[in-house]
Amino acid sequence: MCEVPVPVSLLKKSYDEELQKTAAAIRHQLAKGGERPYREVLDVSCADGQSKGMAPNTFMRQVLAACLYPELLQDDSLPVDVRQRAESMLGACDGGSVGAYSDTCGNDRVLASVSEFISRRDGGLAADPKHTHLYITSGHQRGLMVILKLLACGRGQTQQQPAVLIPEPHPHTLPRLLDVIGLAALPYRLQEDRGWGLEKTELQRVIQAAGGRYNPRAIYIPNPGDPTGHVQDRRTIRQVIEFAAEENLLLLVDEVYQDCVFGEGCEFLSYKRALFEMGPASSGAVKMASFNSLSNGTLGECGLRAGYMELVNFEDAVLPFVEILLMGDISPPVIGQVGLDVMARPPCPGEPSYSRYIQVEVMCCKNILRENAAKGRSLLNSLPGVNCPPVRGGVYLYTHLTLPQVVGIHAGLVYCQRFLEEEGVCLGLTECGDSSAIGTCCYLRICILMPTHKLCDLLRRLASFHLRFLLRRLASFHPLNLLPSEAPGVISPAHP
Repeated sequence: MCEVPVPVSLLKKSYDEELQKTAAAIRHQLAKGGERPYREVLDVSCADGQSKGMAPNTFMRQVLAACLYPELLQDDSLPVDVRQRAESMLGACDGGSVGAYSDTCGNDRVLASVSEFISRRDGGLAADPKHTHLYITSGHQRGLMVILKLLACGRGQTQQQPAVLIPEPHPHTLPRLLDVIGLAALPYRLQEDRGWGLEKTELQRVIQAAGGRYNPRAIYIPNPGDPTGHVQDRRTIRQVIEFAAEENLLLLVDEVYQDCVFGEGCEFLSYKRALFEMGPASSGAVKMASFNSLSNGTLGECGLRAGYMELVNFEDAVLPFVEILLMGDISPPVIGQVGLDVMARPPCPGEPSYSRYIQVEVMCCKNILRENAAKGRSLLNSLPGVNCPPVRGGVYLYTHLTLPQVVGIHAGLVYCQRFLEEEGVCLGLTECGDSSAIGTCCYLRICILMPTHKLCDLLRRLASFHLRFLLRRLASFHPLNLLPSEAPGVISPAHP
């Protein structure tokens, strides 16, 4: 008998919100002059690299500065290609100002840059207007939300709850988004012992188990994986596309970490390129929405709020509804669109800013990710009860933590809260869905998009804490007398 899928919000319990509340309380204490063995809280649960000390890209910031303050265009200290880019962007804005609205779907100049970027990425594959449609959005989740709302509204006369297949593990923000919109989340399991690989048989299992209770409408695919850091190969991508065609599912492809592939022998292959390589039977039939963002990856401009969404093989009758839902924003942030244009159209060889942009800053960021992943895995895998699988892309170390039974039913939360209180570091946390492991097994999400010296300091603190934590619990824990200071949500002074 097939296991009936359970909405992921019921299947797994995330304690990220609880930890964020604790982190906020500690920050408040520090601001009031409270004494702690640290001066600030470092949040490594999210992919905001600049909050962790990563420097912004120079060309990006120079263009933004000149667009915001056009008097700088007369300043010879700015490279000529910066001034040319800023003049071109201002010329594409209404009134020659980034303070004016753009079109709801994005500035035409930026849309053209994104279209050319996709074509270069996919080996010259053109964005055929008969099959594809581009939209600039205020972050990739805004575009995802629009498509999910369309799926939720299109349930028709059926009493089945519309559902989306999502990976297990999944991005930590995804379940709440689905819950708010009213879509069930049907988890398909990635295989940890195979580098978080995906098999078509697992997808078929989920569809069969859904039975008559759910109406699967789409499958969500993050590639590179978020938070697992796996990178799908051509075989896997083709199998997923074939599965989507067989089950008439919309492909929701999250590709925000496409420029963060650093594993040896790995390369990013877009779902769109793989789709069109499979020939007309698939390229003209399978519907796909793909997403990218300025917030994630090597540029990491989270605060500018810009991304794009490409729709493939959507019916013309659906497109007006996409625009209607996007109209709630009036227009995407224009200064974010300037940043997106830089991402899509970086300096070219021979231009003054090319060497620093590509060879110094972008490649430096990738090298930092590669080095941090190696250092992090080496240290974590040396600790008792810790296993960090290989990471080939993305910005996280997704780490399996197994704690002794004596720690208690909220072991993962107690562990992360004590680490936060004693060392000032906020980890991402997900409890295991297996009921036999709840309380003793969890996954830690650690962002590695930060200067290497900061990561090394974090790792030293984590290793020291981990051993202290295990020794204290094994020596003093009594299963019927959980210390009040270790109850979830309670902050107590750090102790040695």
